[in-house]
Amino acid sequence: MTSYTHRQSAHCESGVVANMLSSRGLAMSEPMAFGLSASLIFAYLPMVKMAGQPMIAYRMLPGSIIRGVSRAIGVEWEDMKFGSADAGMQAMDDALERGEIVGAQTGIYWLPYVPDDMRFHFNAHNLVIVDREGDQYTISDPVFPDLNVCDAASLRKARFAKGVMAPKGRIYWPKSIPDNVDLGPACLRAIRRNAKLIRAPMAPMIGVQGIRMVGRKIRSMEKKQGDGPALRAFLGHIVRMQEEIGTGGAGFRFVYAAFLEEAAELLGDDRLSQASKELTDAGDEWRRFALAAVKMCRDRKPMDGGELQAILNTIADREAAVWKKLRKI
Repeated sequence: MTSYTHRQSAHCESGVVANMLSSRGLAMSEPMAFGLSASLIFAYLPMVKMAGQPMIAYRMLPGSIIRGVSRAIGVEWEDMKFGSADAGMQAMDDALERGEIVGAQTGIYWLPYVPDDMRFHFNAHNLVIVDREGDQYTISDPVFPDLNVCDAASLRKARFAKGVMAPKGRIYWPKSIPDNVDLGPACLRAIRRNAKLIRAPMAPMIGVQGIRMVGRKIRSMEKKQGDGPALRAFLGHIVRMQEEIGTGGAGFRFVYAAFLEEAAELLGDDRLSQASKELTDAGDEWRRFALAAVKMCRDRKPMDGGELQAILNTIADREAAVWKKLRKI
């Protein structure tokens, strides 16, 4: 088997990038990979529907972490998609035969080692294929604590799953890594870029303005429609996107806070350490929002759109304050 150390992570794409680069000699934590990619965001996109509900995202689109790390430190990736499943499987086998570790985009629903209660149709789940014996593949899936095994037929189905964000057999691996990577300056550039993205003054559905917009939407639905099925479905959707898809709103805030702490140590800058603490506080507020929304949806406390809007406004205030400071660093 190719030399490779499996590490469990909070999020699949950032975990895969960190594990693959570390295996190629560039030691990197998951928070560092996520932070360098400048992928923390909030987006409320009512014109884009997911299961009949508006798209709500707490990070940039799938693939942005790989591209972002490349932009930040100059890593070049071999990145391929396929029109034919036969060609895609052959290319993966050839790469493994050459000793590559192979990253892959998959549909998580079709992976046989995933427990039934964790399965849903999500086609942007990333993992690493590290070895093959016959038609059995050794899989480093960062969601799980240990390596797993997947048969060829299931892996083929997962790599060529149909639907939104269809992976089309996508595989990738680092093609070249710069000899001397100075993470300190790269961290600063990434932080400033992310600060610019998330404050997004001209885009009212993005960043802190988007968070406030969701609060107004909840309040408006309650006033117009009461606490009926429409509002409950909307709240359930927000919480699911926050807590179940990837690591969600709070989870990504915690991962980014860990990146800021790591950057603070690299640069000897206490301002980054303070920003890490403040962003962790914002993550705690996201969790408080989710808990309150779930209780209201399940009639364990009275529906109160005003309370939920107030929590979201608190989150927006805290995140705005953090990013205002970070933009000046």
